[in-house]
Amino acid sequence: MIPREILQKVRRIEIKTQNIVNTILSGEYHSAFKGKGMEFSEVRAYVEGDDIRTIDWNVTARTGAPHIKKHVEERELTVMMVVDASASGNFGSVNQMKAEMAVELCAVLAFSAIRNNDRVGLIIFTSEVEKYVPPKKGKNHVLRVIRELLYFRPRKTGTNIGDACGFLNRVLRKRAVVFLVSDFIDAGFEAPLRITSRRHDCIAIRLTDPREREFRDVGLVELEDPEQGGTVLVDSRRRAFREFFRREVASRDAALRGMFRANRIDEIAVSTDTDYVDPLVRFFKRREKVMA
Repeated sequence: MIPREILQKVRRIEIKTQNIVNTILSGEYHSAFKGKGMEFSEVRAYVEGDDIRTIDWNVTARTGAPHIKKHVEERELTVMMVVDASASGNFGSVNQMKAEMAVELCAVLAFSAIRNNDRVGLIIFTSEVEKYVPPKKGKNHVLRVIRELLYFRPRKTGTNIGDACGFLNRVLRKRAVVFLVSDFIDAGFEAPLRITSRRHDCIAIRLTDPREREFRDVGLVELEDPEQGGTVLVDSRRRAFREFFRREVASRDAALRGMFRANRIDEIAVSTDTDYVDPLVRFFKRREKVMA
């Protein structure tokens, strides 16, 4: 049995995210992603202004009047949510935990997908892949995906993005739209991510928190690594330490963005101190211009 509080939370997320999909992202998702191609729809009589390259010469010869082939975009897509459930997601210094924001983002994208009759699947990973939900259509399936994200309790604490990409590449043979949702606190995953980006339309949704970007002067602080364990005592009063922290963060950000650009991976950066809707809208607008 799923606890009542989980069902209530699923319902709250459903109401909130469907409102975003219906009022803000209506039409944006459809314009942002290409379908699989064009499929034949019908043959109809030629009218002035039609492209002569679409004339069906066989039907034209048989009927004695010019006819054209009409095609429509084959829209059905497979959308995979590949979600990092490592222990670093259980952090948030402002409005939400990173993991909570990940659930809402996935819900928005999933409801946008089923609105366009696309299939939605889910991979939850830590230092290994811990959950796989094969892609399917329909609202009930999306609600199951949201329940899995809310109810899931990971066995491991670490992060292995490369292993998640490898699993995805094995289970999905056909091209899909892949949303990789993580804070990307990991290393050594560029090669498998590059393979994923070549096989699929890969979008990196990067979750951050302001306390991960800038260390304030709060005196002596004991920091704990939630994934690997271990603690360290730092003196945040020292300007040299704060500057070192800022430089390291900037260097890591630049390296990640460079890796994404080199592999033609779009990035959506969201932070726990801001609304995630604006970054999503900007992403869809950028995609719409590229697809135009």
